[in-house]
Amino acid sequence: MEALFAAALIFAARVADVSIGTIRIVALVQGRNAVAGVLGFFESAIWLLAASQVVTSLDSPIKLIGFAAGFGAGTALGGFIERRIGMGKALIRVISPHDGPAVAPVLREMGFGVTVLNAEGVEGPVRLSFSVVPRRRISEALHAVRATNPNAYVTVERTSAPDLAHQRRMVRA
Repeated sequence: MEALFAAALIFAARVADVSIGTIRIVALVQGRNAVAGVLGFFESAIWLLAASQVVTSLDSPIKLIGFAAGFGAGTALGGFIERRIGMGKALIRVISPHDGPAVAPVLREMGFGVTVLNAEGVEGPVRLSFSVVPRRRISEALHAVRATNPNAYVTVERTSAPDLAHQRRMVRA
């Protein structure tokens, strides 16, 4: 019974450290280095506690299973958490016939900035609308686009803001 309880604790620790690791990587990619550093501290501390419990008793298969299962569950949970908190921004690109309903005014009413370009598509003039929105509001923006112009072609991609301070240093050099 003691080994089962220890395996459950190891499992929980791995779920926590791997979930934190997922969020840490997203923060790092988005240039949030201080947040990533703090998360990395907790991630490694929890990992050390879990790993030490397994390494000191390699003859306990239940602890090994708890360690590995915690990694798998933590990966899934980390991805779920990351999607729920929606860190960062996304680019929504809307391509619609020029004579169709314009989505820009609707998105602007919702507080999103929108850039509109006139372009030429296979079937004639089109309107390209670009908007950078917080990831947690993507579904809200997409719902508005679909309600306004259900025939529009829409793509969404994650974006990352450039490190402007770094770019300024490079220009001066």
